[in-house]
Amino acid sequence: MPIHSTDISLSLQGASSEIAVITLNRPAKRNALNDGLILALRDIFQAMPHGVRAAVIHGSGDHFCAGLDLSELSERDAGQGLHHSRMWHSALECVQYGPVPVVAALHGAVVGGGLELASTCHIRVADESAFFALPEGSRGIFVGGGGSVRIPRLIGAARMADMMFTGRVYKAPEAERIGLTQYLVPQGTALEKAMELAARIAQNAPLTNYALMHALPRIAEQPADQGYLTEAMMAAIAQSDPEAKSRVRAFLEGRAAKVNKE
Repeated sequence: MPIHSTDISLSLQGASSEIAVITLNRPAKRNALNDGLILALRDIFQAMPHGVRAAVIHGSGDHFCAGLDLSELSERDAGQGLHHSRMWHSALECVQYGPVPVVAALHGAVVGGGLELASTCHIRVADESAFFALPEGSRGIFVGGGGSVRIPRLIGAARMADMMFTGRVYKAPEAERIGLTQYLVPQGTALEKAMELAARIAQNAPLTNYALMHALPRIAEQPADQGYLTEAMMAAIAQSDPEAKSRVRAFLEGRAAKVNKE
């Protein structure tokens, strides 16, 4: 699949090329985001190669992503700014609500728009070098890539407001504690761990993965009575899938691994 940007690359890995590895490739700019990179990211997820069952996003060089490339920030009136932000929303929704689960491998700066991008991913792995910040407040701007929706769902509105009011920076251990990331690993090993998790995710039934990506976050936002109904419908659909039936049969016949504490 052609990618119309030199700032991002896609490779297929795994025994059956089932893992898409997406690399932000602007190390001289600390992988700062521009419109071309965001649109290329959208295009990758809209045309994900057949057979891919999980994806990993990481950054080349010393940082995951230092946020919006302010050197490319042009002056806009209110209407232009609105449409620009909505373009980012549409592009990043292709990551969160795309065809496959996404694991972010985080190191160095996970700042501003970089944190907004990381928050679209379904699992976040940070190594000990990672640090998290939202400096928009001190720069006279506001998040515009969906961060005001996604980040409070991870850490709460009060913590996000504190980050923007005061410029607070969370180092990786604190970030894991408050929920910005689910895994904390030694420096230099985030990508390795992300690939391990992606390989595990790729073994799941695709319909179950789809339900976790598309149904679970919506159930969490529904009133309980609506959530129960959505859950029941999703459970019925998932268990009717031939692959699910085969997996349950394998478990009942003792051909599938049981859960253990390791």
